[in-house]
Amino acid sequence: MRWKKTLQVVDVHCEGEVGRVVQALGIDPRGATIAEKIQQINNVDDSLRRLIMREPRGFAASHGVLLTHPTVPEADFGLIILATTKATAMSGSNVMCATTALLETGTVKMEEPYSFITFDTASGLVRATARCRDGKVENVALKMPPAFVAHLDVKIATSAWGRVSFDIAFGGVFCAIFDVAQFGIKIERHSARALADLGIQLLSLVRNEYEIAHPIYPDINGVAYIMFRDKEEDGATRTCSILMPGRVDRSPCGTGSNANLATRHARGLTEVGEMHVSRSIIDGEFQAVLDETILLGSQKAIGATITGRCWIHAISQMGLDPSDPFPEGFILSDTWGPASGQLDP
Repeated sequence: MRWKKTLQVVDVHCEGEVGRVVQALGIDPRGATIAEKIQQINNVDDSLRRLIMREPRGFAASHGVLLTHPTVPEADFGLIILATTKATAMSGSNVMCATTALLETGTVKMEEPYSFITFDTASGLVRATARCRDGKVENVALKMPPAFVAHLDVKIATSAWGRVSFDIAFGGVFCAIFDVAQFGIKIERHSARALADLGIQLLSLVRNEYEIAHPIYPDINGVAYIMFRDKEEDGATRTCSILMPGRVDRSPCGTGSNANLATRHARGLTEVGEMHVSRSIIDGEFQAVLDETILLGSQKAIGATITGRCWIHAISQMGLDPSDPFPEGFILSDTWGPASGQLDP
């Protein structure tokens, strides 16, 4: 083979959500912080993300996880989320995937019963505790970035549903959280396409009306995605996050579960020390424990731990032949959805 670029990729899924972990510390975008490295990818050289995430090497329902050298001494690795649209600050399921890949491939020595890895992210340090037995990571508990509510019970006008209410909260990135019952739809497998289409419509409306930025990390700004939620009979929250350009998160969504926990605390539904279950559209579960209340400057916030499970399902080398006509891949609306037309070609 005459590949001009070779990457080792560990494919991991977290409760069904695929995170493609790129173990190539020699590929390290320029920047003194992880936020600056993300800006380098998004604004200067986006070729690596496109190579990994777009067809024919990638697919719509996945994320990439780029491990870099850390920019702060407290961390073991830097971590950048390669989404299908751009590089982003944080994803709980993908940090769980990275932790599982590092330990189960032997990149980081596994200690039983617990192994610890600290990640440097644009949202701050994320500390992972992996429960391990017989060479397997049984689950990963993440001490998540502080979560907070930016807007509670605000309303927006829609053409089909009238005025609908929602919350905007931060759990690693910003998301807008809607109770799905007001749309007459349930979070079920056969509703995934309808939920994805509705979510993209709502995302456009929310972004047009609400500008928002993190009080400490101003590079993290704007609503990243929509989360739908519903109440389960056992007290859990059924979740469905809609990600650009128009697809459903297969996992219960780590940043969304963190953000939703902040809204529950604001409403008096979850107190410090309590655990709440987030359940996905395909019945995967995350456990969210509210550890503490804190302040981010003048902003009231919570500290939470989110726990989930991952499985490695493939280890491969990805390469690029110099004659390949698609070095940055392509997207088609049949699988990427009609909103794919909003992306760069």
